[in-house]
Amino acid sequence: MKIAFVGKGGSGKTTLSSLFIRHLVASGAPVVAIDADINQHLGPALGLGEEEAAALPAMGEQLPLIKDYLRGTNPRIASAATMIKTTPPGEGSRLVGVREPNPVYDACARPVELDGGAARLMVTGPFTDADLGVACYHSKTGAVELFLNHLVDGPDEYVVVDMTAGSDSFASGMFTRFDMTFLVAEPTRKGVSVYRQYKEYARDFGVALKVVGNKIQDPDDVDFLREEVGDDLLVTVGRSDWVRAMEKGRPPRFALLEEANARALDLVKATVDATYEQRDWERYTRQMVHFHLKNAESWGNERTGADLAAQVDPHFVLGESVATPA
Repeated sequence: MKIAFVGKGGSGKTTLSSLFIRHLVASGAPVVAIDADINQHLGPALGLGEEEAAALPAMGEQLPLIKDYLRGTNPRIASAATMIKTTPPGEGSRLVGVREPNPVYDACARPVELDGGAARLMVTGPFTDADLGVACYHSKTGAVELFLNHLVDGPDEYVVVDMTAGSDSFASGMFTRFDMTFLVAEPTRKGVSVYRQYKEYARDFGVALKVVGNKIQDPDDVDFLREEVGDDLLVTVGRSDWVRAMEKGRPPRFALLEEANARALDLVKATVDATYEQRDWERYTRQMVHFHLKNAESWGNERTGADLAAQVDPHFVLGESVATPA
């Protein structure tokens, strides 16, 4: 199951992402965690020290390897150089799973130990001085989008992505890559403004969206969010001594998380799991192709010197039935 956490900067989306990842690992589930936020805070939120987090391999720097591996023997893709972030898989492409070993994980993922279990952590990489004036940070997240386009995940397998802040997630088609998107919102006008933008943009693409209210202090905060977002409000999270200790770099055992917050994470997981039966791989593939053709026409063809529309395999539908071991 593919899950995104979004929200305005400072809403607590990275904290909630990390708590949910810990919750999944504690349940024994296999988890791939991806930091697609250019600010790169997920590693520290999962307990890594500053030096450890800084040493994580950046997916953006491994893009040639990622492209070459995913291209496989797909005859519609002449070379890895003609692949862009939206290139869809087709017959002959290599697909990736959550549990398997493969060269992409070898190059880009590192295990993070969490209370006896572990998650695979992948990061886009930070925006560096070398990028100033010559690149936008959306180019950094292209490796994540390409990876998700070739990912086949099943029930009880989880990919959790901490997305860019605000409505910048809509700068690519990656916002349609998820079974469930959780928007983390504070009980303020600014807190719900991103929700309104996301709801409007996502409506035409059938994006499943739920709101997690964060930094809740009293029933009035809950009432405010309920009035603003209605039935999209799934659950609320209040003050947490466990999170406070985690932010100091001294998290207790995860089993000591407050009972109310543990129940909230249970509900988040149950909501994710319930979406499995509603999966529509044909729609998922159509949306992938839609954004690829849009990018090909607007900039991809000119940049690569190729007709990228020809990369689309009209008979291919991504899904568990086409997944093969690496």
